[in-house]
Amino acid sequence: MLTQLSIHNYALIDQLSIDFSSGLSIITGETGAGKSILLGALGLVLGNRADLSTLKDTTKKCVVEAKVTVENYNLKEYFNTVDLDYEIETIIRREILPSGKSRAFVNDTPVKLSVLNNLRLKLIDVHSQHQTMQLSDNDFQFKILDALAEHQKELESYAVHYKKLNQLKKEFQDLEQLQREANQKHDYNLHLFNELDKAKLQVDEQEELEEKLERLNNIEDIKLTISEALEISIHEEVGLQNLLNTLENRVAKIAHFSKDYQNLSERITSVKIEFDDIVAELENANENVNFNSNDIDLLNDRLQLIYNLQKKHYVQTNQELLTILKELADKVDQVENAEETLNLKQKEIELVAKKLDVLAAIISKNRVNAIPKLTKKLEILLADLGMKNSRFSIKINTSNNYFSNGKDELSFLFSANKGGSFGDLKKVASGGELSRIMLSVKKVLSEHTKRPTIIFDEIDTGVSGEVSNKIAAIMQQMGTNMQVIAITHLPQIAAKGKKHYKVFKKEINGSTTTNLKELTTKERVIEIAEMLSGKNISDSALTHAKELLN
Repeated sequence: MLTQLSIHNYALIDQLSIDFSSGLSIITGETGAGKSILLGALGLVLGNRADLSTLKDTTKKCVVEAKVTVENYNLKEYFNTVDLDYEIETIIRREILPSGKSRAFVNDTPVKLSVLNNLRLKLIDVHSQHQTMQLSDNDFQFKILDALAEHQKELESYAVHYKKLNQLKKEFQDLEQLQREANQKHDYNLHLFNELDKAKLQVDEQEELEEKLERLNNIEDIKLTISEALEISIHEEVGLQNLLNTLENRVAKIAHFSKDYQNLSERITSVKIEFDDIVAELENANENVNFNSNDIDLLNDRLQLIYNLQKKHYVQTNQELLTILKELADKVDQVENAEETLNLKQKEIELVAKKLDVLAAIISKNRVNAIPKLTKKLEILLADLGMKNSRFSIKINTSNNYFSNGKDELSFLFSANKGGSFGDLKKVASGGELSRIMLSVKKVLSEHTKRPTIIFDEIDTGVSGEVSNKIAAIMQQMGTNMQVIAITHLPQIAAKGKKHYKVFKKEINGSTTTNLKELTTKERVIEIAEMLSGKNISDSALTHAKELLN
């Protein structure tokens, strides 16, 4: 529940801090005193958009801070989901800087406005007069009925599967679209695939072919060079191999005279062994140097095929061609196995749809069972509020379509007069009647939901007399389940509050400011007496005010 609201530099408010308690609290004040400013500040801290017009002094920042107790409202999981520190007394702060920049914090952690808006839905229900139009909104009507049906787990499970169904349907449609596009290009893709597949390309093939071709194109120079190298190496008189033999024999004769000579002899032997191996490879290379014009033609043909394929596909390597081959294979396979893929996706859709059907049937049955309870509760409450002939016609029809909250279509009609026909609430009910219907709905919801706080902004508009006493009684009853804050002009309602706050304007040094204070018992008597008889308070008004408070 809301325990404290602090406002600094907002609209007509310089500085204001007020504590709130559980049960029913009342806020009163003259028209124009600034009650709407309080709601505006509260809306700001709960995520409403803001601009520089909200700053009283445009050279200073505006700060609105709300302390809310969140214990017993199952919000720990939500705090973890949005990566916020869970505190039993949570502090929500909103700042509007002179530059126009807005910042929001929850327990000193910066958050986006979407987080504040989600918290608003879980913490505080601010109900103003124009929101009675919600009564004709089908989603809101379902919300009322589902609260009594008490099947939140089924609704949550349905929502998960509904999201999955829509995702699968989109995937199916995307597959169909890809299939249509693939079919149009299938013949061409198949031709390209077969062409590349037939080529049997290897990753390093191009470099190897180019090297072989380079060798064959220079075969005469290679052969001549190898022959000359062999001549230098193995000539009987001046060949390097013969000279190394001589060198090895000469130094071997003195090797036993010292370790130095022995090391030299061993190194010469090592050089000779390495050189003999080189000579053997030269002889082998000389024997394998062959020239065949057919080989050159084959290599040229193969390389030209590779070059042509690379040019055709706008790439420069065989690796890129092989990647394209894989992509083409996937495209061809996609077309040739499309029916099987679509069938598998369709089976997934049917499986999820079956689960949805089961959940939707449970939800629908619960709703049907809840209708008599809801109708009875609302009609009893409205009879107490002076609408004795009120009747509701609530019907459920199951459709073949899947909606976000089930497969039901809801007809939520109302008749205010005896013998009158049923119709849409906003068409057959007056403004005062809509206010009383909404209060009755909120009363029912307070018994079945765990919203910590509700704020009524002049929901008593258009009523008076005994009905106002009944409205006050209903608000008191709601206050046993949740925190109720009511902004009212009716003394009968104001007298029923556990706490009473007054909004008033004060002029200081030519500047008008809005203030809020908690009234003492004596001040409450005077305030309620003024509400009864105006500024000139009569003795009878004071007596009546005391009676109302007692």
